[in-house]
Amino acid sequence: MDYRYLKAFLLTAQHQSFSKAAESLKIAQSAVSRQIKLLEESLDEELIIRSSKKVILTEKGNSLFVAAQQFDQLTHEIFDREDDRPLRVGILHGLLKNWFIPRLAKFYKKNNRAFTLTVGTQKDLKEGIEEGKFDVIFSSENIQSELISSLKLFDENLVLISKEEVNKKKLHEYRWIVYSDEDNIFKISKKPSPDLIYLEDIHSIVDLVKANVGIAVVPDHVLKKTDPLLIQNVQGLNQASIYMTTLNYKSMPQSLKVLSDLVQR
Repeated sequence: MDYRYLKAFLLTAQHQSFSKAAESLKIAQSAVSRQIKLLEESLDEELIIRSSKKVILTEKGNSLFVAAQQFDQLTHEIFDREDDRPLRVGILHGLLKNWFIPRLAKFYKKNNRAFTLTVGTQKDLKEGIEEGKFDVIFSSENIQSELISSLKLFDENLVLISKEEVNKKKLHEYRWIVYSDEDNIFKISKKPSPDLIYLEDIHSIVDLVKANVGIAVVPDHVLKKTDPLLIQNVQGLNQASIYMTTLNYKSMPQSLKVLSDLVQR
């Protein structure tokens, strides 16, 4: 079936008139007749018996009309629901508490949109947006493709935190508290530490460092000014930035646009 011409058939059958269908579609009556003819040819079935007085549907035409009405109603329901379904957001854990939640609170002062909020690794978020599992992700990777693109929001300053003075030339001699094997501390040390603690909670990582259990590299925006920590800048890391990544919309959905405007302030 050539669906391009289904609307012309549906309106003609509804109004039982080529002229009224043409008026609804804002095209010439001859164009409506031509579109229905092309639909019939694609199906190899006669759908309408043409008469100078009225439009008469064939048996197959009437069956198609009923199905087309249901299809038309269903598609309207799908797209009418689009703005009501939960907005699917993926985010790195380090961005959630100190950065995103305050902005989400501001969002809800003016909007009442449901969210599904998923915390994931850089790899999880990238795969999720590429596979259509998320509407938007916030991560430290700049992704540009035919389907998706990233917008830089701000630069992220990574720092080495410890309870006591640390020799940065001998980091491997200390216990590391890391988020994953992608943790930035692996990039600034010539040797890996044999003593590792893995934690998927950035704030728990900070708490363990405050308890003098080990050292870690974290974004400075997860720290509080009152934290009793020794904070050192690190070399050997590329400038980190935070990006918002979405599909390449011609026209961004309104709720996503509101969120986008909010996080860019």
